[in-house]
Amino acid sequence: MSLVLDPAAQDLLFREARTANTFTDEPVTDEQVQAIYDLVKYGPTSMNQSPLRITLVRSAEARERLVRHMAEGNQKKTATAPLVAILSADNEFHEELPELFPHFPQAKDAVFGDRVIRENSAALNATLQAAYFIIGVRAAGLAAGPMTGLDFAGVQKEFLDDDHTPLMVVNIGKPGEDAWFPRSPRLGYEQVVTTV
Repeated sequence: MSLVLDPAAQDLLFREARTANTFTDEPVTDEQVQAIYDLVKYGPTSMNQSPLRITLVRSAEARERLVRHMAEGNQKKTATAPLVAILSADNEFHEELPELFPHFPQAKDAVFGDRVIRENSAALNATLQAAYFIIGVRAAGLAAGPMTGLDFAGVQKEFLDDDHTPLMVVNIGKPGEDAWFPRSPRLGYEQVVTTV
């Protein structure tokens, strides 16, 4: 066996895990979300930027506002999921760099003083962290339904500000009845990996 991770954990996180399209009404607690974050915050980012920001949509009023910005096929599941998270990139992440990257505190201005460079880096690294977040949801025994079928400008205007760029919306909860579409194919090793 080439992997150290227990096969049951491999299944939980990858092989058996699926994107959920329906959920039970069992609540997702703040304690569960904190445990997920406290695990996935250790995933690596470039220069420890950590630009991911998570907006939990809990109230009925906020949920209604969000559903209006979702693509038609994503509206019902977003309206009924126990918890919905808007994942965004903080384009002002560099303000925390003196704390997060203390051996090079000048990086805040020397590397990320330019807004365009900062936005590109925030998008890449926050997306990486979003993937960790989805794996963390699975590690909590919950299912995630990440979606990019939405009005990004509308979500930004409704829930964020100009310094936060929405990346995706993730429905979270215990999978409900008929939660899964058939597993889609994956590319084989030989199709992806080359050696030079």
